[in-house]
Amino acid sequence: MSMPRNNNIILIIVAHTDDETLGLGGTIFKHVLNGDKVYAISMTNGIASRGKSQKSKILERIQSSRQAAKILGFTWFKSANFPDNAMDSIPLLKIVKIIEKVKNQIKPTIIYTHSSADLNIDHRIVSQATLTAFRPQPNDSWLEIRAFEVVSSTDYGHKSITNLFLPNLYIDISDAWNKKLEALKKYDVEIKDSPHSRSYAGIENLAKYRGSQSGLNYAEAFEIIRKIDR
Repeated sequence: MSMPRNNNIILIIVAHTDDETLGLGGTIFKHVLNGDKVYAISMTNGIASRGKSQKSKILERIQSSRQAAKILGFTWFKSANFPDNAMDSIPLLKIVKIIEKVKNQIKPTIIYTHSSADLNIDHRIVSQATLTAFRPQPNDSWLEIRAFEVVSSTDYGHKSITNLFLPNLYIDISDAWNKKLEALKKYDVEIKDSPHSRSYAGIENLAKYRGSQSGLNYAEAFEIIRKIDR
């Protein structure tokens, strides 16, 4: 089960803590096992828009994200505090500058972010800001940008409104599934009852479906947005 190359620096850019585990928890764990350094940044606290802006709820979400990171082996590098589910109210340049600052500090080789084919507005804004921050420049070190899917967000999009998520990269997470599930349980409050697509059964069904598309037991799927062979 090979990854692209040893000693990559991975940057994951998400709108909300839990997106990283939902979208690529197994892949994160594989990168860590491969010896890669994995960092993540989030843009909102994931709470305020749902009437749960109490300090205790925000602290609970932060604690959950730290526990998930410990299980999977990655580091939260930075968190912004933009309004949840209202990132379209923020000038895009402000979001881009945060990403650019992190880009210049850690100099990632592989970047993961949301698919723009997603119903969630925060996901779409983060996707756009990431592509803007990583527009190709001379002397850049990054090699690849990959978009991931999030259950009950990407699957709720439609081609006439949000376009479609069309994966062209499948990563085997058969041996990492249990670690992903362990990390997901730290976000248990965000998990819905079956048959919701964000239920444990729904998340596993997606991993099995992506696996069956690629001759694997469990997989996470990505769309390679840009790849540069330097």
